[in-house]
Amino acid sequence: QVQLVESGGALVQPGGSLRLSCAASGRTLGHYAVYWYRRAPGKAREGISCISSRDTNTYYADSVKGRFTISRDNAKNLVYLQMNSLKPEDTATYHCATEGDYYCSGYGYGVLFDYWGQGTQVTVPS
Repeated sequence: QVQLVESGGALVQPGGSLRLSCAASGRTLGHYAVYWYRRAPGKAREGISCISSRDTNTYYADSVKGRFTISRDNAKNLVYLQMNSLKPEDTATYHCATEGDYYCSGYGYGVLFDYWGQGTQVTVPS
């Protein structure tokens, strides 16, 4: 049984930083592309980043490019999302997910995920 668990969310002031982690059981994340997406209340799911498996290419939505960095630690079976220069519009529940393949389909827009976690809340007050 595959389970993804996110952690690291918090309330942070504008301009601050957070690092989110995605841990997996039942799946070796190093074998798969891993996505981060977010969902804000009343808004659609927003794909924001992906890191591929074999070549570790990374992809970002324009809304986070230059501020967020995705990375992985295969020895720990973890994927991270470093978030800097946080803005109130970054407030959302952040989820990690896989698509079942080793390459990214872009940064995650419209991707059909096979597994995803329950999410971790990030709040940036205005």
